Amino acid sequence: MTRHPVSRIAMYAGGGLGGLALTGALALAGVMRAEVKLAERRIPVAKGDPPPSNDTVWAADGVSRTRPPIRIAMAGDSTAAGYGVFRDRDTPGVRLAIAISEVARRPVHLSNVAVVGAESPDLGVQVDRLARRHLDLAVLIVGANDVTEGTKPSVAVPYLEDAVSRLVALGAEVVVGTCPDLGTIRPLAQPLRAYARRLSRKLAREQTVAVVRAGGRTVSLGDLLGPLFMERLDFFSEDRFHPSASGYEAAAEALLPSCLDALGIRTRVRSASTFTTRRVKPAKKAAAQAVAHPGTEVAAAERFGRSEGRRGPFAQLRRRRPRRLPVTSPEAAVPVTTTPAT
Repeated sequence: MTRHPVSRIAMYAGGGLGGLALTGALALAGVMRAEVKLAERRIPVAKGDPPPSNDTVWAADGVSRTRPPIRIAMAGDSTAAGYGVFRDRDTPGVRLAIAISEVARRPVHLSNVAVVGAESPDLGVQVDRLARRHLDLAVLIVGANDVTEGTKPSVAVPYLEDAVSRLVALGAEVVVGTCPDLGTIRPLAQPLRAYARRLSRKLAREQTVAVVRAGGRTVSLGDLLGPLFMERLDFFSEDRFHPSASGYEAAAEALLPSCLDALGIRTRVRSASTFTTRRVKPAKKAAAQAVAHPGTEVAAAERFGRSEGRRGPFAQLRRRRPRRLPVTSPEAAVPVTTTPAT
């Protein structure tokens, strides 16, 4: 019998109570069990499939359809797949494709191999499906299911690092949206919500270091959307767990500037916040700051002519925005061709 994802978070939390006094640990465990039962009634288990959005060429309004397309791919879990919406235009992959098409003035071919329920160990199979696609850009979003399944970062992250390394070796630029902040899920009460946030952020930090080491770049997706999800219920889909069309639009907007820059389309750059600088620093420090500052990009950098120091790879934090913001509505974009998924 499949265990509800919220139950697995609580089981994982149980392993971290050993440092508390026995009475306090038992009381906290009891509170979490009660909260799990409540959340299970509020959050249905994911069923069905997201709308198909694989192997389609998209052209923004006014873009010539005869130019060679930019080839991009989405990989990862239900967030990358667009679970929770009913139209392909509302998935993050299609929204990214349309926005890139408008800014670049070229059609964009989208391959989406993301799978609902996928965890980091599943990325290898997805990369296999992309091996012959000659991609310009790959966007990965993964991590939420690793948290709900209780998979430790030390187990999950090497699979992500390997996937990024393979995609880079194939000639693709890689942008990774780090683990979403599960502490924003409304049906989770405290202290379960706080523990889910702690696990999510820990995984996001370790993902960031691994992706930089593998030659990709990350965007702290969860922390950007977290405050929005907490304030706006419409950012969730009907199951109150996955993003809605508005939520996916916000996710695509967060990823877009880094995707454009990775494709060689220049973006404006500033410091991640008034408390951070764009100075090169160890990736571990950059990752910790990225988690705390929404929408921050972390990418590999050199310091004194070296890409690594005693504390691992060097990195740089940036906040990007397109030099020309896309204005096309998804409704005005045209799917040029659709081919069967392979």
